[in-house]
Amino acid sequence: MKVLVIGSGGREHAVCSQFSKSPKIDKIYCAPGNGGTSQIAENVDIPVSDFDKLTDFVRKNKIDFTFVGPEVPLSLGIVDYFEAESLKIIGPSKSAARLESSKIYSKKFMQKYGIPTAQYNSFVDIDDALKFLESWEENRKAVVKADGLAAGKGVYICNGREDARSAVKQMMEDKVLGDAGTNIIIEEYIDGPELSYLIFTDGISYSVMPALQDHKRINDNDKGPNTGGMGAYAPAPSATAELNKKVDDIIRKVVNGIKAEKLDYKGVLYVGIIVNGSSPYVLEFNCRFGDPETQAVLPLLDTDLTDICSAILNKELLNIKINWEKEFSVCVVLASGGYPGSFEKGFEIDGIENINDRNTVVFHAGTELKNGRLVTSGGRVLGITSTADDVKSAIDKVYSNVKLVFFKNMHYRKDIAWRALNGEQN
Repeated sequence: MKVLVIGSGGREHAVCSQFSKSPKIDKIYCAPGNGGTSQIAENVDIPVSDFDKLTDFVRKNKIDFTFVGPEVPLSLGIVDYFEAESLKIIGPSKSAARLESSKIYSKKFMQKYGIPTAQYNSFVDIDDALKFLESWEENRKAVVKADGLAAGKGVYICNGREDARSAVKQMMEDKVLGDAGTNIIIEEYIDGPELSYLIFTDGISYSVMPALQDHKRINDNDKGPNTGGMGAYAPAPSATAELNKKVDDIIRKVVNGIKAEKLDYKGVLYVGIIVNGSSPYVLEFNCRFGDPETQAVLPLLDTDLTDICSAILNKELLNIKINWEKEFSVCVVLASGGYPGSFEKGFEIDGIENINDRNTVVFHAGTELKNGRLVTSGGRVLGITSTADDVKSAIDKVYSNVKLVFFKNMHYRKDIAWRALNGEQN
């Protein structure tokens, strides 16, 4: 079989890596790919949103199915486009992808199907939003969210009324997030630890992956600005059997809602959970694999990803048993200095060749090959993942391998998975 993976980050490298292990896959293409995917796949220089060129490439190269990584092509309707051309593709339709691409749609969906989430109000007019905040308690925390896709930057946690007013003005008046902040949500702040639950689904049934926790802040001790993610680990010890059962009840409601709405959903759904006391609430949905959660969870997969994709495409996921290694996985992201703000790129990356541990893998995110040299090309450059029988061994192993890699201005957190190590929840 031949497969095309769409995207260029660490998530896509991790997906390509799984396909490379399958005896059923003869050829992997990645569009546009990166310096790491080029080692196990053939990179194709086609933008993720150029549907004409992508479908032409799939037809000409007799690709058996396509796997979509990032959210933007999904929100633009790549699945609808491919299926109109009778091409097999893993991912939700444009209508289904609104669960991620529109926070307002997502909230209405949760409200309709009894899915626990924070109380909210939505606004299309800045004056209405500011008037609403006049009655907000001065020091009560609030969360202001952009309705549209904002590359992980569309959520402002505000310490009180004035902070929330400022966030509303930045989004709706100053347009700091462009069109993504034209419409907004203001919701109550729920305090507690966050967990990431990812599922495979064919739109009828689903299979839950090991629960993860990720680290969004750029610096140790969860300090500094939010990022796309500086590391992740799985399974999270705080995801107890009791909590997993409650979350499974939530996920069942989500999938039943997808069926009731007649949404075409084939692929991966990310359910972001926050736990207040013993009660889980849904923070958000992502209609695809998370990044860097993918780099932490897929190394634990003990079932051929090709078989899972075939079951999803044929709507037979219920008939396949998906197995996971009984190990812990820790992923540490190596970022460019200055990220998530401005940063320099084009620095040569040294030391990857010194990593030869069979339970450690290096996933490329922001890399490219220039004149035969591997150089930095993005904010998050590499994700190094190690697996072991216990979480402490996985942490020790991953950091011993991180120290073997170097590029100018390299930055990484030194406390990934500290919650698991200390038995702390938040």
